[in-house]
Amino acid sequence: MLAPSDGFNDIARAIQLALAPVFLLTGIAGLLSVMAGRLARIFDRSSALIENRRALMLSVHTTLDREQDSLERRRRYTSLAITSSTIAALLVCLDIAVIFLELMFDTPMKWPIGILFITAVLFLIVGLASFLREVHLAMKTTHIGLAPPPS
Repeated sequence: MLAPSDGFNDIARAIQLALAPVFLLTGIAGLLSVMAGRLARIFDRSSALIENRRALMLSVHTTLDREQDSLERRRRYTSLAITSSTIAALLVCLDIAVIFLELMFDTPMKWPIGILFITAVLFLIVGLASFLREVHLAMKTTHIGLAPPPS
């Protein structure tokens, strides 16, 4: 049996090195899915408030204004979370590409690889912190109460 060539071993090593960032990419994709779902719910609730505003009494409008302001803050945090997480995912993809470029050009690129990965993690931290802030705002402004029993 023939021994594998050095090129094959180098490619196998590059794939092994790229595997951890690929798992990170999968996790970020899952987070983005959840964040996009929350953003859709925020838009739905905001649209419902706008539609119902005309039908409600004037005294209820201040409550609706406060809820609309809260939804706008939540939308901004969710949008920041999605943007930061997407940038993190793009940086992870770029990191994977640089790992393979290092192999193809046989040039040490540990600094660019490290800097890209650290930057991706920092953007992911910003995204997760923004997402956490949005969740806390939602919990603070959403009240779930039981309806009183029928008389």
